[in-house]
Amino acid sequence: MDLEQLLSRIALALGIGLLIGVERGWRTREAEAGTRAAGIRTFAISGLLGGVVGAMAAVAGGIASAIIFGAGFVAYAAAITVFAREENKAAGTVSATTAVAGMLTFALGVYAVLGDVHVAAAAAVAAAAILALREELHRWVERITWPELRSGLVLLAMTFIALPIVPSDPIGPFGGVNLREVWIIAIALAGVSFVGYVAVKHLGASRGVLVAAAAGGLVSSTAVTVTNARRAAAGEGSPRLLAAGVAVATAVSFLRVFSIAAVLQPSLLLLIGPALVSAALVAVGFGLVSAFWRRSGAADQPTASFRNPFGFWSVIGLAVFLGAMIVLGRIVAERFGAAGAIVGAVVVGLVDVDSVTVSMARLAPATLTLQQAGYAILAAVVSDTVSKIAIGAAMGRVRFAAEIAVMAVLCMALGGAVLALMLTVGSPG
Repeated sequence: MDLEQLLSRIALALGIGLLIGVERGWRTREAEAGTRAAGIRTFAISGLLGGVVGAMAAVAGGIASAIIFGAGFVAYAAAITVFAREENKAAGTVSATTAVAGMLTFALGVYAVLGDVHVAAAAAVAAAAILALREELHRWVERITWPELRSGLVLLAMTFIALPIVPSDPIGPFGGVNLREVWIIAIALAGVSFVGYVAVKHLGASRGVLVAAAAGGLVSSTAVTVTNARRAAAGEGSPRLLAAGVAVATAVSFLRVFSIAAVLQPSLLLLIGPALVSAALVAVGFGLVSAFWRRSGAADQPTASFRNPFGFWSVIGLAVFLGAMIVLGRIVAERFGAAGAIVGAVVVGLVDVDSVTVSMARLAPATLTLQQAGYAILAAVVSDTVSKIAIGAAMGRVRFAAEIAVMAVLCMALGGAVLALMLTVGSPG
C-alpha cells in the first residue's frame, strides 16, 4: 500500500467517525458539557484511532497484525464501556448504544485501512441511518404484531439463509427439477403476500392492493393472482378490488415481456409490441376503474383487511406445484422441438412467461423466424392470462374469477385486434 492510498484510507476512517459522530452529537446537543460519554469529537477520534491501528497492523503483518488489532480493540472497548456506564448512571438510563456505536466506529476505522473501502463506507452509512431512526424504529416495534414479525423473519430466512444453500443443479430427467428455481417461486409468493399485507395496512384498501400488485407484477403476476385469489376466498377484501390488483399485475407482466424482448431482440417488437402495449393499457384501465369506481351498493362490499401476511406451508405447496408445471412445460417443449415451439410456449407460459420470452428471443432469427418466435411469445402471454382465470375459479370466489375473466377477454380481444391489424399492414420476416 503506497503513501497516497494509506492516507486516503485513514481519511475515510476519520470520515466514518465524523459521520457517526454527527448523529450522536446532534442527539445529545442539548446535554451539558461534561455529561456525554461521546460526541462528535470522540467518535471522529475513534474512527481515526481505528485507522491508525489498522495502519500499524498492516505494517506489522502476520500474527503481530492480529495481536495489534485485538489489543487495540479490547482497550478501546473497555474505555468506551466505562464512560458509557458512567453516562447511564448520571442520566438514570440503561443503554448500550453509545458503547456499541463506539466499538463499531473503531472497527470500521480499522477495516477502512485493511479491507474494502466501499464496504466500510456503506456500513458506516447504514449504522448512522439506524442510529438516526431510533424513534421511528421504536414506534414500528410498538405497532408490529406477532404474525407480521413472524412472517417477516420467515421471509428473510427464506431469502438470505435458505436460498444461498439451496442447490441449483437440476435433479431428474428432461432438465430435471431446479430446487433453487422452486424456492425462488416460494419467495416470490411469500413476498407478494407480505407486500400486499403491508401496503393495505398503511395505504388503505384501494391504493394498497394496487401498489402491492404493481410491485408483485415485477416479480410474478401469477403469484399476485394466487395471493389475491386466496384473499378473496378467505373474505379478506372485495373480490372486485382484488381482481383489480390482478389486472394491474397483468399489465406489469405485459410490459415486462415487452422490456425483455426489447433488450434481447428488438426486432420482435414490430410484431408483439403493439399488442402487448394495448393489452397493458386495457388491464391498467380495468384495474383503476374496478378499484376506484364505486357502484351503488359498493359500500356493502367488504374492504380489504388481511389477517395474516402469508402461510408458510401453503406457499411451499403452491411453489412445488408451479415448479412441477415448469418442468412439465420443459418436457412438452423438448418432445415437440423447435417446430412445436408454440405448443411448448403455451404449457410453460401457464406459470413462467419470462423464460419463454428469453428462449424465443435467443432462438430468433437463427433457429426460428421472427414471426415464429413472436407467435410463441404471444401464445405464452395468452396462456398466462387464461391461467389467471383458472386460478381465480379454482382458488377464489365466483365473482373474483368473473372479474378476471372480463379483464382477460378484453385484453386478449384488443391485443388480438391490434395484432391482426399489424399483420395486414405487414409482418416481420
